[in-house]
Formats: sequence, structure tokens, C-alpha cells
Amino acid sequence: MRRGKLIHFALSVGAYSAFVPNIIELARQRLSSNVCVANVHMFVEAWLDQNFAKVINSADIITPDGKPLTWGMRILYGIRQERVAGSDILPELLHECEKQNLSVFFYGGSQDLLDETSSFLKNKYPRLEVAGFYSPPYRELTDDENAEIVKKINDAAPNIVLVVLGCPKQEKWSSYMKGKINSLMIGFGGALPLLVGVQKRAPLWMQRSGLEWLYRLSVEPRRLFKRYAVTNTLFIYLLTKEFLRIRIFGHPSQFNIV
Repeated sequence: MRRGKLIHFALSVGAYSAFVPNIIELARQRLSSNVCVANVHMFVEAWLDQNFAKVINSADIITPDGKPLTWGMRILYGIRQERVAGSDILPELLHECEKQNLSVFFYGGSQDLLDETSSFLKNKYPRLEVAGFYSPPYRELTDDENAEIVKKINDAAPNIVLVVLGCPKQEKWSSYMKGKINSLMIGFGGALPLLVGVQKRAPLWMQRSGLEWLYRLSVEPRRLFKRYAVTNTLFIYLLTKEFLRIRIFGHPSQFNIV
């Protein structure tokens, strides 16, 4: 897909309807590839960590999940891009995999979440081929353990590995495993619990107005307050700084779609 950069951060662009077919094509080919579902948290993490920015910018597809990212593209570069949220494309992706006989493997998350996912899939996607589930230990893995995981997944030969580790861990893991695991890897850390009903998604009006983060904050204030206080503030600062650089000081800036 075509892409450009929002300040320092690569994003794929195109119609919402084009993203799932492009992801499916990578999955069908069994290419060792990765997709990042990008939001403001990921954007700020990449600004704070240059190595993480390289992880994101080297991904095969980076979907503009967060509504504020699409606002940024419009404010700075005049690009009208639809939001491509993980919570929206995950069910579509599973439906297409079921329809086209493509297999999926779930890596990450707690065993309870994976058990809930297994039950949900049997009811909602009864013909979906599930190649396996694996809940890794909540610690850094040894080289031997990583090699064992690579073998386990490659032996199962899934078309897609759905990575449920949360940002930025799932993106770093997928980048590290690129060239080792012979499948498409895509991080859906926040979308899977919503899909299977472990967590509730924000009302539609909040999704459309870019306030989904506020709903999540109201549900998990102790866990998310610090993150949102930092990431939202930094995002607004970076966007304002770039806006002033372009509009007030007259520095040229383009999204540079390639």
C-alpha cells in the first residue's frame, strides 16, 4: 500500500475497504511480514524511542487506527484518511480467513483470554481454521525459548499470527520475528478482548468523535491515566509544533506518499 509520514511516523493510506484485502494478500502468500495497527500511544512511543520508530517504519502496513492520527494528516497535509481501527478490521479479517480457508495462530495474552477466544471463535467463526494458541510467560524469553516458539508456529504453518502482547511489545516482537516466522504477524493487543466480550467498546458516537480513549480511561483509570496524560499531551505538542513550523514559519512539509 502507499504510505507517507506524519512528522516522524509512517502510515499507510487508502480507502478503508482496501486494508483488509491487502492484509489478506500478505497472509495468502505466507510472507514473513508484519502489520502495525497504529494509535497515538504508538506514535508517541516512536517519538520517544528512535529504535521503536524504526520498528514501526519498517512494517509492511501501518494502519491509522487512532482518530487523532487522521486529524493530524488532515490538519498538516490536507489528507482526508479514514480511520482503520483494529477493533473494526479484526472481525473482518477473521471472516475473510474463514471464507478463504486461511489459518490463524494466537500468540500472547493470558490463558484465560485465549480460552475465552477459543470459545468465541467456535460460536462466531465455526469454520475458521485455528492453527494454535500460545500464552507466553510474562517475562523476557531466552534464546532457546524463542527458538522453540518459532518452531512451534512454523510447524503449525498459519497464514496469520495474531499477536496479543500490547504496545510496544507486540510490535517489537513481530519485528524481531520477521524473517524467522513464515507468516504475517499483526498486533491486536487491545482489539481481541473487545471482540470476544472480555471488555466493552466505547459507544459509536465516542469512536467517531475521537473520544474512545476517554471511555477506556473511565473504565480503567488507574492503569491508563498516566499513559493518556503523557501521550495525549505530547501528541498535541508535536502536532502544534509541526503546524506552527509549516503555517506560521513557512517551512515546507509534505506527507510524501510513496
